[in-house]
Amino acid sequence: MKTIVYQSQSVLNMQPWVQACTRSVQHWAKFVGADYQFIDDALFEHVPKTLRVKFEKQSVVLTDLARLRLLLSALQGGYQRAVWLDADMLVFDPSNLKLPQTTHAVGREVWVQLAKGKLRAYKKVHNALLMATGNDSFLPFYADTAEKMLAQVECPVVPQFIGPKWLSAQHNIAGLNIVESAGMLSPLALRDVCARGGEALRLTCAKHKESLTAVNLSASYVGKTSDGICNNEAEYEQAVELLLMHGLPT
Repeated sequence: MKTIVYQSQSVLNMQPWVQACTRSVQHWAKFVGADYQFIDDALFEHVPKTLRVKFEKQSVVLTDLARLRLLLSALQGGYQRAVWLDADMLVFDPSNLKLPQTTHAVGREVWVQLAKGKLRAYKKVHNALLMATGNDSFLPFYADTAEKMLAQVECPVVPQFIGPKWLSAQHNIAGLNIVESAGMLSPLALRDVCARGGEALRLTCAKHKESLTAVNLSASYVGKTSDGICNNEAEYEQAVELLLMHGLPT
């Protein structure tokens, strides 16, 4: 199946650990025989100008819509399958990250945080990995709905408005196809990666039906306090290095 893998990130001040993530995805794309394309801010050209102006201070929201239009464009341009992975998505086990034989797929989000002093895992879905094929009906519906929502709503909106929040709601209603091995690390789980183990990471892995092969590292939390911790760039760098060298701790 003719496949293309996309990633996008502003190249200004791109941290070394993010560059390592994009290299891991590029390596994986080559491993599975897919084309690979990295796009900078030109990604936003896939969003109507009115929305670019309206949400100029919320690039995350614009990116959530732009990736949908980009994948549709690829499918209309001759690719049979198009895949998006966020720039902070690290593929540390490329030989075992398999694309499902379905018309669409999203990643699995297990977010571990403190709730009333105890760790709790919230199981959702994410769009840090998003796949669609040429005969998929979900992606066109998703793109059109997301664009209409942004046109009608007052801004600002919550960052995950047309991303994981909308997808999780759809999944709860209809059930989306999920790549269980493509996960996400909350700040507490990432801290455990650096410590080579811990309860937050154990809970994260336990909620997945398959062993993790790739994780979104939640770059938006760099330098921000969450659940009493603040992971800095050095810790993200360490986590990437450990995952690439040793995988997840057992």
